[in-house]
Amino acid sequence: MNDVTPSAGPGPLSGLRVLDLATLFAGPLAATMLGDFGAEVIKVEHPLRPDPSRGHGPDKDGVGLWWKLLGRNKRAITLDLSTPAGGRTLLRLAATADVIVENFRPGTLERWNLGWDELSAANPRLVLTRVTGFGQVGPYARRPGFGTLAEAMSGFAAITGEPDGPPTLPPFGLADSIAGLATAYAVMTALAARDRTGHGQVVDMAIIEPILTVLGPHPLWYDQLGFVQPRTGNRSTNNAPRNTYRAADGSWLAVSTSAQSVAERVMRLVGRPELIDEPWFATGAGRAAHADELDAAVGAWIARHDRTMVIDTFEKAEAAVAPVNDVRDVMDDPQYAALGTIAEVEDPELGTLRMQNVLFRLSRTPGAIRWAGRPHGADTDEVLAELGLSPAEIGDLRAAGAL
Repeated sequence: MNDVTPSAGPGPLSGLRVLDLATLFAGPLAATMLGDFGAEVIKVEHPLRPDPSRGHGPDKDGVGLWWKLLGRNKRAITLDLSTPAGGRTLLRLAATADVIVENFRPGTLERWNLGWDELSAANPRLVLTRVTGFGQVGPYARRPGFGTLAEAMSGFAAITGEPDGPPTLPPFGLADSIAGLATAYAVMTALAARDRTGHGQVVDMAIIEPILTVLGPHPLWYDQLGFVQPRTGNRSTNNAPRNTYRAADGSWLAVSTSAQSVAERVMRLVGRPELIDEPWFATGAGRAAHADELDAAVGAWIARHDRTMVIDTFEKAEAAVAPVNDVRDVMDDPQYAALGTIAEVEDPELGTLRMQNVLFRLSRTPGAIRWAGRPHGADTDEVLAELGLSPAEIGDLRAAGAL
């Protein structure tokens, strides 16, 4: 396991200022990704209603653990944008920023006189990134939207689960997370355009769209062939064997044979080389049509051996296998350890924390976790003082309920 220390030099996004006005979870995750590589991220929360991620999931000593991850590398301030004083303060912050990330329902910022017209007037180079469930236009635009709805609406749930079971939703924020990564990419694309044109613009990110993209060619298949993919459990309609199999010690392993050569190696390994000569074995679709026979062969062999033996034998045969890890296994996995995927972060509230490291490695300008999520409003006075507000002005804002 690799400890995380700030990189020797500034991150590649150093000098970029991001205002994170968003909550739960796609928008804030995008801002986290930018902060991990050096952007200065200022998290703006309501004085009385902080980001709900602070209270999501388990806590330790009353401190939400999810927030420690999602809020890392962010300075935390409070500001009630619905008040005139809060709105004026946001416009002052926007004049110093490169990016704003927000996920209010369409029309909310406009109602507070903080829409694109006002923000771009304050800073023509600003990139306003709007992350909502359904986008800024269309019949659903004003509906409340969450990742769960995107997982259902995109077609993901329809193809997930056992053939005779109900559509299945993931037990974590899949659509939100995909949209968060896509949003970070969208922000960098808009900033690249700004470097050429000198002008900012609006990014419209609908959470229902990125998850549809990662589902692959489903719309194309339907358009050209009328094909609607059914639920197939752990199996694939494109190749076999592809499933999870239980070893002699009770552990589970996943096998994939997307490549023809790997499928052949697996069948030789499990002692069924004669299946390779069957005409149907020559294509992925042909093998998928005979998944029962192939699963039986692979499953029977794995059931006779323990997890370590299975993995070692597959590795020697250059066949694809992986253990089905739970989080305990992930924390001890030697490959994750070699990559430094789990990082240690020192936190003044909770001590040493272990969490996912930055998303990728750069050889010359690496990212870093500089700190975990900060307490609600911890940096308000400092950030506003840097903006030029005097202690008396900050006090007035607090007295007015804007902070």
